[in-house]
Amino acid sequence: MDISQDYLEDVLVRMAYHSSGIEGNTISLPQTVSIILEGTLPSNSKSIREFYEIENHKQAFDYLIELLDGNQPLNIEEIKQIHSLLTDRLQHDKGQFKIQQNAIRGAEFKTATPMETPFLMNQWVDNTNYRLDLEVDERQILEVLADTHIQFERIHPFSDGNGRTGRMVLMYLSMKYLGVPVVTRKEWRGQYMEYLGDQNIKSLANLFSESLDFERERITEF
Repeated sequence: MDISQDYLEDVLVRMAYHSSGIEGNTISLPQTVSIILEGTLPSNSKSIREFYEIENHKQAFDYLIELLDGNQPLNIEEIKQIHSLLTDRLQHDKGQFKIQQNAIRGAEFKTATPMETPFLMNQWVDNTNYRLDLEVDERQILEVLADTHIQFERIHPFSDGNGRTGRMVLMYLSMKYLGVPVVTRKEWRGQYMEYLGDQNIKSLANLFSESLDFERERITEF
C-alpha cells in the first residue's frame, strides 16, 4: 500500500497521543500535534515527563521506519533500541532488561523474573517471527499479533515503559506483515487491559482489526 509522508506524520501523532494516554499521560491530541510536528511546548503547565513521553515517540517512530525499509526480522537489539528511544531522558536503564522484579498495577499474574527475561524474550522473538512468516491470512496474522502482544506484556521485560514499547513493536509488526499500522486507542483502554489480563486473543484481535479498518480509510484521505 502506498503511504504518504503526511499520513506517516498523522499516524505518529496519533500513536504518541493514544499510547501515552493509555499509560495516564494527560497531554491532549492538539498539544501532541504541537510537540511532534512543531517542536513546541504546551501552553499550559504539563510535566516534563509527560512532554518527553510524547516527544520520544518521534525518534522511536523514525527508527521503526528505518527497520521497515531494511525489511529484516525483528530481533532483541531492535526491541531494546525501541525501548531506549521511547524512554530517553526518562529512565537510567533505557534499553536494558529489568534487573529487579516488577509488576503490573491491578494484574493478578506475576511477570517474568529478571533471570527468566533474557531467555523468554529470545524465545518470544523467535516464536513471533516464525509464526508471522508462516501466516498469509489476515485474521490469522491479527490473532498472532494479539497473542504475542499479550505474551510480551506478561513478560514485562523492562523496568518501565513496557506498554509503550510493546505497542510500538506491535505497530512495526503490523506494518511489516499487513502493510498498515495498528493503533490502540486511548478510549479502548478498559477493554484493552481486560483482554491483556484475560489473555483474550480473539477479542484483542478484533480491536486490532477495527484499527486496521480505520487506518486503511485514513491512508486514502492523505
